[in-house]
Amino acid sequence: MKFLGHVVRFVVSAIVIMIVGYIVPNFSVGGFWSALLLALVIALLGWIIEGIFGKRVTPFGRGIVGFLTSAVVIWLAQFVVGHVHATILGALLAALVIGIIDLFIPIGNPFRAGQAKQS
Repeated sequence: MKFLGHVVRFVVSAIVIMIVGYIVPNFSVGGFWSALLLALVIALLGWIIEGIFGKRVTPFGRGIVGFLTSAVVIWLAQFVVGHVHATILGALLAALVIGIIDLFIPIGNPFRAGQAKQS
């Protein structure tokens, strides 16, 4: 069940990223597979940054530092994933819109999906 939960979270994240690509200027995603790969890269980069700097710099720690970190992760991820384009302003706007969407449809951290059940 954990694996299926991870898959569902990544698919939902990819759909959100595709929606954000249509809404936000200066941020575009080529298609579903690019969005899915972008969701994976964003999760991995976020996980690495959280491991190095702690929870307060991730979007799950909230606050302005988490927001700016999200924008930087989105901007950096474009260099790893093909068919993704984001300017700095586009990454900031995308992080803002993803944060707002996350208020209504909480995606959560895919790497923590199974930990809540184990605790």
